[in-house]
Amino acid sequence: MAETPTLAERLHQLSRNLWWTWNPEVIALFRDLDPSLWRKVNHNPLAMLQSIDPVELEARAREVALDSRILFAFRRLHEYLNDQNTWAQRHAGPLLVQPVAYFVAEFGLHESLPLYSGGLGVLAGDTVKSASDLGVPFVGVGLFYAQSYFSQRLDQNGQQIEEYGSNDVSRLPLRPATGPDGRPLVVSVEMGNERLHAAVWHAKVGRASLVLLDSDVGENRPEDRTLTNRLYGGDRRTRLRQEIVLGIGGLRALRALGIQPGVVHLNEGHSAFATLERIRERMEGDGLSLDAAARETAQRTVFTTHTPIEAGHDRFDPNLIENELAWLRHRLGRSREQFLAYGRVDVNNPHETFCMTVLAMKLSRYAFGVSALHGHVSRQMWQCLWPGRPESEVPIGHITNGVHLPSWVAPAMDRLFQRQISRDWHTRACHADAWAPIDTANDTELWEVHSNLRHVLIDFVRRRIVEQAERRGEADGVEAAHRAAKALQPDVLTLGFARRFVSYKRATLLLSDVPRLAKLLNDPQRPVQLVFSGKAHPQDDFGKSIIRQLVELCRDPRFEGKIVFVEDYDINVGRHLVQGADVWLNNPLRPLEACGTSGQKAAVNGVLNCSVLDGWWAEAYDGQNGFSVGSHDIHVSADVQYQRDAESLFHVLENEVIPLYYDRDSDGLPIKWLRRMKRSIRTLAWRFNADRMVMDYVKLCYIPAAGGVSAAMPNDY
Repeated sequence: MAETPTLAERLHQLSRNLWWTWNPEVIALFRDLDPSLWRKVNHNPLAMLQSIDPVELEARAREVALDSRILFAFRRLHEYLNDQNTWAQRHAGPLLVQPVAYFVAEFGLHESLPLYSGGLGVLAGDTVKSASDLGVPFVGVGLFYAQSYFSQRLDQNGQQIEEYGSNDVSRLPLRPATGPDGRPLVVSVEMGNERLHAAVWHAKVGRASLVLLDSDVGENRPEDRTLTNRLYGGDRRTRLRQEIVLGIGGLRALRALGIQPGVVHLNEGHSAFATLERIRERMEGDGLSLDAAARETAQRTVFTTHTPIEAGHDRFDPNLIENELAWLRHRLGRSREQFLAYGRVDVNNPHETFCMTVLAMKLSRYAFGVSALHGHVSRQMWQCLWPGRPESEVPIGHITNGVHLPSWVAPAMDRLFQRQISRDWHTRACHADAWAPIDTANDTELWEVHSNLRHVLIDFVRRRIVEQAERRGEADGVEAAHRAAKALQPDVLTLGFARRFVSYKRATLLLSDVPRLAKLLNDPQRPVQLVFSGKAHPQDDFGKSIIRQLVELCRDPRFEGKIVFVEDYDINVGRHLVQGADVWLNNPLRPLEACGTSGQKAAVNGVLNCSVLDGWWAEAYDGQNGFSVGSHDIHVSADVQYQRDAESLFHVLENEVIPLYYDRDSDGLPIKWLRRMKRSIRTLAWRFNADRMVMDYVKLCYIPAAGGVSAAMPNDY
């Protein structure tokens, strides 16, 4: 008879499955063990448990009456893992024996596992979590970044400084994947005239899993051991080699683990070399001709493109491709130009670079954009790959992104949903009628929940301001705390803006008229405050200059304490902002925002979107569930469009947002604002969630790609 696990052993098991990241009760359990230590280790339960002696841990758990909660959480995890009554059991039979292999360069599952830079990674993390909840057999394939993406610090002049730490794998919920002999698995990939080796790490994400490749192994040369150190780091050769490891090495890792995927989903073009590796496998292993192997590979491949920005599509010099992949070209029996044609629009142009998006488009059965508008833009952008076809017949559809609701809905809002909708509201989140009861939610209760979340956000921001000031040596602890106490006020209309700082996202739209902004923020009767956060790419000087402008504005006496910049934007910062702001700003130059999932996270928390009609908002806004900036029409001049949108944004804030927010009844409640909050939740939560997104992928392409049914391209684009 197996021994009953101790409380400490149960806690360790809970910490090693990332299921805990979207279960508020389990998160609270870990936090209550030691709130101070929990914050110190960046909400990493495994690191926290390793810092506490097991005997002390058991005593602490009993002292604060956590033992019954630990047992309950442990049982819930195992019930979840063993549940056979999942959506996939009923709707995705072919995938139960042929799982989905989901390739992506980054995974954003939680702030304590920093393997992401931003939206693409967080979307990937949400996708894996929803696949787990739905019971869809799902294996995420990526890279392990020992130094991750950078941590952002600002100097006294507002200049961004990139700092790279080190991910201690022993303090992360990763285990070495093992081969049939029980030994840690290492795969190898040819590059140029050498062979690079990669260790394979495994992580559990509920019922789903991650497979991560790591080049830091003893068999490699010292310079090769650092290849996977940094996400999106290094020169073009480093980038190409990372993508070879991801695509080719990732597929080989699955084979070594005995995983035979029914469908390969390439999430962005970074992993597209997996298609060429699969063609090689079929030719050498099954005797197929090149054409037959390419056709069958494409039948089982799905591709999602995520950006309408040309710079977002990786391109490599033909000589670099030849130097690193001549071995694969020879194995496929292709000439240099024939091989390069896989990644070229004009196959007869010897000077054209090799584009990973083109490779993925050519060797996928299905290609999708991430919103209806982005699908349209993508068909325009890539019509050149199908010369002679009208744009409407270009085979690129769209599946609009969604967010994993249990990960992003605030615990207080979750409790309100449990009372108002149902205790298991998240299992029916994709049904529009399930959200109807939110209309009858008590106004006082909803406003109290939202106001408390704003207070939580402000407390968080003040704490970060103290830390930032102390780190820069601008003030001692007492002075910094005094200054922070004046930053943001708990009952003032709070606008949130957080995303990557790049020119087309136009973070400085409100800065186009600083005197007007000062008047708006300093109205004694109806004040407004702004919270900014975000990073610029290390090589993006323009993005860094935007941050400097914002920091200068924060220090302007007119805006001190009314505009704040929170450093080091990550999942934790984003969570506080999308749960606690009143309004979520989004100012992209239409139509360059492919989707914009941060606004979806805000919406499910009752935060109203005020956005340009781009990405998801173009198909979500109904006139009463938020606010729109500008119109669907776009001027040919970006400068003219900037001025138009700036004027529209000021007009909407001055004449719609602010008056509606401060229009209170005799009880101090903004009844009309609350009505719009409820409509936002009711009309948006059921459509723009990751469960619906994963279901769409399963029904429209995963099952057909796995051979479960016959289906033509969806015609809803």
